[in-house]
Amino acid sequence: MGSTRSIEVLCLALAALVLVWSRSLATQLWPVLGLLLAFLLAIVAFRARRFFPGRTRTRLMIESWSMVMFITGALWYSGKSASPLLNLYLLPIILSALTLGRVVTVLQVAVVFVCHVLLAAATPGVDVISLTYASQAVGQLAPFLLVAFLTTTLSADITEARERIEDLAQNDALTGLYNVRMFNEVWKREHETLERMHGVYALLMIDIDKLKDINDSYGHEAGNSAITLVAKCLQRSIRNTDHAARLAGDEFAVLLPGATPEIAEVVVKRVRHNVYKTTLDLRSRMIRCSVSIGVVNYPKDARDMRELLSIADRKMYRDKELRRAPQSEVNA
Repeated sequence: MGSTRSIEVLCLALAALVLVWSRSLATQLWPVLGLLLAFLLAIVAFRARRFFPGRTRTRLMIESWSMVMFITGALWYSGKSASPLLNLYLLPIILSALTLGRVVTVLQVAVVFVCHVLLAAATPGVDVISLTYASQAVGQLAPFLLVAFLTTTLSADITEARERIEDLAQNDALTGLYNVRMFNEVWKREHETLERMHGVYALLMIDIDKLKDINDSYGHEAGNSAITLVAKCLQRSIRNTDHAARLAGDEFAVLLPGATPEIAEVVVKRVRHNVYKTTLDLRSRMIRCSVSIGVVNYPKDARDMRELLSIADRKMYRDKELRRAPQSEVNA
């Protein structure tokens, strides 16, 4: 991650600058050079492709704690608890807060507090059990805890917002089913997989019967209720491995990976039954919905995705023509 590398390089540069200015490099040349070189090599190692490939959290954990260790070493050689580098601890704390979560961040703040106490105990003239040191330590370390809390909260809010945006990009706002774009991606992926494995699947195209009549008689809110009802019935009628989507208006699609023609027919009957037995209560009237369904099977009916979609669409409209009988209504 480029941002992580920038934080590490900044940490190294600031520490090196202060160590040179404080003449620690002149008085303790080899220990200071060893510390700087070790962290530089660590930064290079962190950027290597073979450093925990595919395990981003583990890598970030190691990098964050390595920074804590390096900063503690830099403090030791530049004045211990009186070092001007104390605020460098904010860098790994912010990194942890943004990437590793609240538990790791709080643990890191606790370790920083322990390091501060140990450094103060090694600093001449500092009594770590005195009230003076306690008030000084609280003043220095309280901002770390505050930054950790605020940053983890901000990170959680950003993550939640990103998940909502991703959900909106993948799902239909009214029904929660996949939208057209996401369904096409899933269908393409499943098609390629099953084609490679010589598998089978079924595709259902579904349309709500006479939704326009519901809209005209009861309003668009009633029409939306009917759409939502059908969506819920679809979810109840399929397996967790199946995929349902709202394509547009009152049209839906269901993908049944691994389903034979016989299984697809069972699902079709289940969908019809669940939709019909679930009624809408509109202005004290119980309305029963029904759906027209076209089903195609891969590779029995076709092998090309566009051809499968076209056949399913034609079958759905043929089914609709056969279902011209008016929907039944039962007075409440």
